Amino acid sequence: MKRIGIIICDRYHTCAGGKCLRSLRDREGAFARYAGQEVELVGYTTCGGCPGGNIEYAPEEMRRNGAEVVHLATGLVVGYPPCPHLDRFREFIPVKYGLEVVVGTHPVPENYYLTHAELRTWDDPAVRAELAPLLADRQTRLAYD
Repeated sequence: MKRIGIIICDRYHTCAGGKCLRSLRDREGAFARYAGQEVELVGYTTCGGCPGGNIEYAPEEMRRNGAEVVHLATGLVVGYPPCPHLDRFREFIPVKYGLEVVVGTHPVPENYYLTHAELRTWDDPAVRAELAPLLADRQTRLAYD
């Protein structure tokens, strides 16, 4: 069993997690990596708002609950502007808590995809490669609109 935690962007603090939970259930987006595996969600919280004060504490609770991986939710990359602290979160969590970090949860909704395509947010090949599981295909993106 793989145990995971999810940290969302605080600007979406009222999000009920529907897209993340649906994609976890259906093994879509960043959760496709768990196809054929049992997964347990052991924590779900916000970053605490810029500059991410909750990042200092929430992964510890997730780890105590058995988390091996922390997913930084798709909202951190699709919101505008994308999270300016994402790279720091990715570096800090493994060093401080020994947890793997994955960027993303659910597939990028089509409306966000079109906006970011026009803004050329994800034109860097390294960024596109990292986000590939989230970019999915048009039909999947439309299903998450």
